[in-house]
Amino acid sequence: MSRTDAILKRLLRFHPKLIDLELDRVARLLDALGRPQDRLPPVIHVAGTNGKGSTIAYLRAMLEAAGKRVHVYTSPQLVAFRERIRLAGTLVSARKLNAALECCEIANGDEPITYFEITTAAAFLLFAEEQADYLLLEVGLGGRFDATNVIDHPLAAVITPISRDHTEFLGDTLGEIASAKAGIIKRGSPVIVARQEPEAMAVIEAEAQRLGVAPFVAGSGFDGFAQRGRLVYQDEEGLLDLPLPALVGPHQVENAALAVATVRRLGLPVDAEAIATGLRRAVWPARLSRLRGALTDYLAEGQELWLDGGHNAAGAQALANALAEMNRTRPAPLVLVTGMLGTKDARAFFAPFAPLDPVVFTVPIPGEAAALPARALAGFAKGQGFSTEITRSVPAALQKAAHIEGARIVICGSLYLAGHVLRQNKTPPE
Repeated sequence: MSRTDAILKRLLRFHPKLIDLELDRVARLLDALGRPQDRLPPVIHVAGTNGKGSTIAYLRAMLEAAGKRVHVYTSPQLVAFRERIRLAGTLVSARKLNAALECCEIANGDEPITYFEITTAAAFLLFAEEQADYLLLEVGLGGRFDATNVIDHPLAAVITPISRDHTEFLGDTLGEIASAKAGIIKRGSPVIVARQEPEAMAVIEAEAQRLGVAPFVAGSGFDGFAQRGRLVYQDEEGLLDLPLPALVGPHQVENAALAVATVRRLGLPVDAEAIATGLRRAVWPARLSRLRGALTDYLAEGQELWLDGGHNAAGAQALANALAEMNRTRPAPLVLVTGMLGTKDARAFFAPFAPLDPVVFTVPIPGEAAALPARALAGFAKGQGFSTEITRSVPAALQKAAHIEGARIVICGSLYLAGHVLRQNKTPPE
């Protein structure tokens, strides 16, 4: 066990037995640390259900292409905790991370605090200590009572598409979930909003109106669409003819357009050339990523191996749409190698793949106590009428899939599974 892992394990002892989303605990700790959140570079705060990480990846790539130093905070990690914290373009070193975590441990004493709260406080310490031009800050859960929502005057709030997820914490209806996400909107700060379901958009617009903010909304204030192999972006300032984003799938055009809209709405010092460069350079692992590594040794000739971390119904729909688009270019039998957490709606996850008639191999997620057993997961796939087989591991599933000629094999269903796969493939994130 690394020193970082040992510290993180110790921090779990402070975790309250019942999670109640509030800001009191993290505010208390940040006060004890000297309020590092007041010494951060300008913050772009990003909430939503799907597309947060991809939108941040585009923003980071565009800003860095313009020569800016950018801090980034995202979660969860895929392989190592330090992936969550990027200081001025570079993943935090183990030495700096350990020092910040131990500082927070001492400052917290024996008070109850959640794992995410205390690690977010450590991230703020690190961000406050190193100069940067911007901080791209991803919400962990919800928004209103998320530990990141202690920034009184962000440069902007960005809200990606909202769908049903984490209902045990955020509410059963789309309106309740949208209310939690809209909690990052602050008086005096612009808000840029992706396309939403009407129920979610009504809540966001009402919250913005209450705070005297005019939301900049996809479909009315700005738009972006793929045309003849290019991304065409339009807002009140005019048209941009841009390259398609590096990340794969029709949904990535929407995420990229949201990032472009944020840059343009805020008047950031990023010209069209830097925007285009950022779209080409953006990297966000396990979002419909083609795998080339150790696991491809299990493939038969002509097969493809892909990895996607989508784990809810909206993520599955985006993945299914992307795979359908791939089929128009190169038709191929679809194989899903799927593992999921028991907290997710497996039935809703599988439903969007019905038109693609996949073969499904279910797998456990090693080391995850909350994972849905492969046998139980297989029941949901069979319920959709899919040919399904229970397997003991990803390599075992790939060996069985090798007989399906020319198959497009997609490992999906969980970011935790994605992290395990990247370790097996010997291609951890940067």
